[in-house]
Amino acid sequence: MDTIDGMRTFVAVAKQKSFTSGAKLIGISTKLASKYIGQLEERLDAQLFHRTTRSVTLTETGQAYFLKCVPVLEQFAELEDVVQQGQSELAGVIRITAPTGFGSTKLVEALAPFQKMHPKVSIDMRLSDHIVSIVDEGIDLAIRFGKLEDSTMIARKLMDMRIVVFASPDYLAEFGRPKHPSALSTHNCLLQQFSIEPHHWQFKIAGEMKSYPVVGSYSANSPRAVAHMAAAGLGIGAAPAYVVESYIKEGSLTLLFEDNEARIIPLHAVYPSGRHLPKRIRALIEHLAMVFKASSLGPRN
Repeated sequence: MDTIDGMRTFVAVAKQKSFTSGAKLIGISTKLASKYIGQLEERLDAQLFHRTTRSVTLTETGQAYFLKCVPVLEQFAELEDVVQQGQSELAGVIRITAPTGFGSTKLVEALAPFQKMHPKVSIDMRLSDHIVSIVDEGIDLAIRFGKLEDSTMIARKLMDMRIVVFASPDYLAEFGRPKHPSALSTHNCLLQQFSIEPHHWQFKIAGEMKSYPVVGSYSANSPRAVAHMAAAGLGIGAAPAYVVESYIKEGSLTLLFEDNEARIIPLHAVYPSGRHLPKRIRALIEHLAMVFKASSLGPRN
């Protein structure tokens, strides 16, 4: 444990009078906060808190230590800012989590120029199709699609991603190209299980949002699996634009109803609300926002 980390944890727990609330305040897990306080007490050879099942209060020694810690941490934060502002080079590790498909393609492409510009920054990327706990896993930044549920996190929107409809030229040659979204009910549609309404696809018709039922013989929990099956000629699929971009370029998939696209899914950079963001992480967020804002994967109009 770094002494400063221990002091920050101690002050947060003391202010919140709770290990859980104090840990949330600085963006770490309750278990890690308890560990830091234990190590700090062992190093100081003093008990800093009275602990019961219902409350956490400072001991007399803890109160005296608290009064000294607060100004020290404030001075340390000021010192860090002065040093960071004076540095021309960014340095350090950034731990990122992202969805597997997006992280291994579009995110990697966006990160490459950032690392070339800042060679002293190390990226530790952990790809997963499950939501990873930022706090428990020590993650600095999460790249996530969709609505955010956790109010303890801060989110910076990077872009709105188009949800596109597509099919292979072979499928369209055999079964015909649907001229209107209502005709999708007569086609084999490839469904994504985790979408909000897998059996209803939305379109903009004459300026109004309309929903049309779809059915099919195949569903998957991965948009890339849907795109692959569509490229094989199995049916008509819908997925985020980044998933099918390479298929469209090589000609194995064709976009349908581009003028009627209505669905988007927001992409965010997410981090804990109580955590001080180092300069390197702030710079990366700005870089990603700039890259994705200019992307062709967003809404057409």
